[in-house]
Amino acid sequence: MLSRISRLLIVVLLLISALPACGYWPGTSKTVTITVVYGSEKKEWLEPLVAAYNAARRKTPDGAVIEVVATPMGSIEAAEAIVAGTLQPTVWSPASSLYIPVANAAWRSQHADDLVVGDPPKLVLSPVVIAIWKPMAEVLGWPDKPLGWADIAALATSPEGWGAYGYPEWGTFKLGHTHPDYSNSGLIAVIAEAYAGAGKQRGLTLQDLQSPEVRSFMLDVESSIIHYGISTGFFAERMFELGPSYLSAAVLYENLVVAQESKRLAGQSAQLPVVAIYPKEGTFWSDHPYAILNAPWVTAEQRAAAEDLLGYLLDRPQQLRALELGFRPADTDIPLGAPLDAQHGVDPTQPQTVLEIPPATVIAGVQALWREVKKPVDVIALLDVSGSMSGERIAAARTSLLEFINLLDDRDGLEIILFSDDLVTLTPLSPLGEKRQEVLRKVSGVVEGGNTRLYDAVYTAYQDMRERGNPAHIRAMIVLSDGEDTASEVQLPELLRTISNLSEGGTAPKIFTIAFGEDADREVLRKIAEATGGKQYDSDPKNLRQIYAEIATFF
Repeated sequence: MLSRISRLLIVVLLLISALPACGYWPGTSKTVTITVVYGSEKKEWLEPLVAAYNAARRKTPDGAVIEVVATPMGSIEAAEAIVAGTLQPTVWSPASSLYIPVANAAWRSQHADDLVVGDPPKLVLSPVVIAIWKPMAEVLGWPDKPLGWADIAALATSPEGWGAYGYPEWGTFKLGHTHPDYSNSGLIAVIAEAYAGAGKQRGLTLQDLQSPEVRSFMLDVESSIIHYGISTGFFAERMFELGPSYLSAAVLYENLVVAQESKRLAGQSAQLPVVAIYPKEGTFWSDHPYAILNAPWVTAEQRAAAEDLLGYLLDRPQQLRALELGFRPADTDIPLGAPLDAQHGVDPTQPQTVLEIPPATVIAGVQALWREVKKPVDVIALLDVSGSMSGERIAAARTSLLEFINLLDDRDGLEIILFSDDLVTLTPLSPLGEKRQEVLRKVSGVVEGGNTRLYDAVYTAYQDMRERGNPAHIRAMIVLSDGEDTASEVQLPELLRTISNLSEGGTAPKIFTIAFGEDADREVLRKIAEATGGKQYDSDPKNLRQIYAEIATFF
């Protein structure tokens, strides 16, 4: 039998071996990690604060050192992943409270309680506004005349466009908002449109959405859209980079207007001044709730740590930093001042009317109605089928293109061009609904071989789009290539001159390029995309589907 001393020694050794698993070593503290998934709109504010918080090694009431891992993510994307169980954060801080009822409804279909209980505290505030160039706002009567969605609808449907106000050189009215199935600001935009069409500020119902007046109103507003998108920040960047010829106005957050005007006033932007319109029919707050999730993976210890982080973020120094970045502090004791002022294009006394968040069923109804009235797309997909696309590459290209096609509506137009030594039109530009099954069958049989006529393919497709695409539709091209151009007659300078003709401004066709594989000429593909106001992506067989899905959000 073991002696008493031997037994004690064994116990001590077992305890020592368990220390690493428990987060302990002699002379150190236990660590509790909390994960925060937050709307990327507040990244500039939150990221350095989290770094400072971690450096301070704050502790829970039980003495555990708190470590925060914070990840920016789209609000709707995060909600769907949390409900699916593929994302398990301690805290979810979306851009606004708008999507919480939808997330709770989806969660309750699988669990007994809500995912987000009660009304979570807010971190910072920023109203959703229509950002518009100051000269255009003044032509519409700003700042003396209250403006809103009705003015947007009237301008969007005017045959004369800005010519009706004496400025024909400004062309048509061009509006941008993000995709409401993926982005908070886009969802807010279409719900606000529905409220305006119904003439309400509260109590929007499914019956309201069946009204011809609401449908017609949303159709009028959406007719002015140049394209949709997944990111509010992307719209802000494009608008402030490319100017009034690209976008007349966009649905943004107030803090983005402040950020742009701060750059302009500091001499870092040569663009025209931009101002925020707070729709007279009402708008929503982007209120950045801090929701400690009511989920089985959140422990009591993590909840205590998350409460400590919340207290830190709501402390006055952190709230003052938010004000410097153009947010309104959640701490109402902090007076609003610069840069929240007229000099920076905003009005701190607005919004005068805040809309009521509808129930989950009504939000889903608005999204469904938007899909019926949204602007159709004409899209040309160009697929590199040169010899280097053999094996896994061509298989991934086929599969992802098939999935992309199924994301398009029947009324959307589609053309597919295969390029290698030759350019082969797999299907001409025409409505997808009447040929969907035939197109899917043809794409399933695509094979590879030959050289790469990238420039010729883009040039030809762009001419097709200009000649046959509907100017009343969103017009876009997707180019996937895994190598350098090796056989084109058209040279790059000529191609860039052709596609850079932005006389139509934001309504001109956009090109989205996908650099597929290590040999792809990323610099060339970037130039082609950016010449049209599009975007270049890096891809491989593993993430190609995700790239196509993101591009689809522009439509």
